[in-house]
Amino acid sequence: MKTTKTAEKKTAKKSPAKSTSRSAKVAAKKDAAKSLNDLFEDCLKDALWAENALYKALPKMSKNATSAKLKKALDDHREETGEHIKTLKDVFKSIGVKAETEKCDAMAGILDEGESVLKETKAGAVRDAGIIGACQKSEHYEIASYGTMIAYARLLKHNEAHKMLKSILKQEKDADKLLSRLATSEINLKAQ
Repeated sequence: MKTTKTAEKKTAKKSPAKSTSRSAKVAAKKDAAKSLNDLFEDCLKDALWAENALYKALPKMSKNATSAKLKKALDDHREETGEHIKTLKDVFKSIGVKAETEKCDAMAGILDEGESVLKETKAGAVRDAGIIGACQKSEHYEIASYGTMIAYARLLKHNEAHKMLKSILKQEKDADKLLSRLATSEINLKAQ
């Protein structure tokens, strides 16, 4: 009995420490953003990495889709994604910064999950539904990211960058709407 009580006391003592460590202050890296402009540039680097990664991932999604409409939507969005890459490079130019990428952990995770969808579904409507879900997760992440960058650009008075980012955001929202229409009009119904 004594051992059990001691173990319980140790467990009870460790639990608060774990939750406290999650709320502990985090020391910034040496190259951490020090201004909104730095943060904006970091977001642009993430976005450029994410668009490049998505550009490489979309052909595999398209090849594994069975719906002709879904394949076309993915192929068309890949073309748009190529344009987004060019536009992001122009955004960098417009603010006088060299275009660079920085791994976007969020997009990497979303793309890994999309890869899992392919492995965990059989070809057909169920896989198509999974592909749409995976693609919409990436679209929603991009919509959130571009919305944030637009707000930063506006505050920083990067007017040209603001305009270019708004055009990308519109295309991302349109792609998401198209995927929703495909899912609700035919694909998810067939996957039941």
